Amino acid sequence: MNEELKENILGALELVIDPELGVDIVNLGLVYDTEMDDEGNVTITMTLTSMGCPLAGTIVDQVKRALADIPEIKEVEVNIVFNPPWNKEMMSRYAKIALGIR
Repeated sequence: MNEELKENILGALELVIDPELGVDIVNLGLVYDTEMDDEGNVTITMTLTSMGCPLAGTIVDQVKRALADIPEIKEVEVNIVFNPPWNKEMMSRYAKIALGIR
C-alpha cells in the first residue's frame, strides 16, 4: 500500500469517533496497523479503550462505513486486539488537549 492510500485510510478513520470519549480513533491511538492485499482487502488492527467496551460493534461498523467510499478498498476486516494494551500515552497531542489530559 502506498503512503497516499494509507493517509486516505487514516483520514477516513479520523471520522470514526469513540462514542464514550468524543475523540476519533486515530488520535486516541486505537489504530495499530493497516494492511491491504493485492485484491483490495484491508485489515485494520486496532484496540479499544477497555476490554469490556459495550460499543465495540458500533465502532467496527463505523470503521467499515468510513472506508467504504475509498475506491481501492473492496472489503474491510477489523481485527480487535488487546495486546499491547491501550493507555493514554498512545493518544496524540490533539486528543490529550481535547480531553484535558496532560
